[in-house]
Amino acid sequence: MTDYSDFNAALAEAGDQPHKAMVALEALTKKLVGAKLFTIMTADTVGKNSERVYSGLPDVYPVSGTKPYNETRWSEITLKQKQTFVANTIEDIATVFDDHEIIKSLGLGSVINVPIIVDGNVIGTLNCLHETGFYTPERVAAAEALKLPGTICMLLHTKNKAGAH
Repeated sequence: MTDYSDFNAALAEAGDQPHKAMVALEALTKKLVGAKLFTIMTADTVGKNSERVYSGLPDVYPVSGTKPYNETRWSEITLKQKQTFVANTIEDIATVFDDHEIIKSLGLGSVINVPIIVDGNVIGTLNCLHETGFYTPERVAAAEALKLPGTICMLLHTKNKAGAH
């Protein structure tokens, strides 16, 4: 049974949401699955773009505006099939991500991207990066427990963004 108590406590705190919840989700991710780099991206499958809304390494991967995504094996698996994408070598990562040189320079060589699905649509991804070969089938299975708190974070982000207009 997954212990969500720290995440729930952060979620209940007033002010600076969804950032507090996202920080708690990063801590939960590191505990359950492992990640040297953790980010959260929105996914607009109609407009084919995404936005980084949280970064555990903002100096290298800042929270920023939207960027288009390419039609790759990653988008097929994560956005169309709605499955977790796994790549355990930098060579595999390089086939789908343009920033593979930055990833490699950080000493990272594996990634999992967990889709956040609401009402049948992928609305975002939780992105975990670690050393080469890190994401075993057991760790990928453990990442399923991140989907519910990830969904809460994405819905909070959407709510706050809508309220800002």
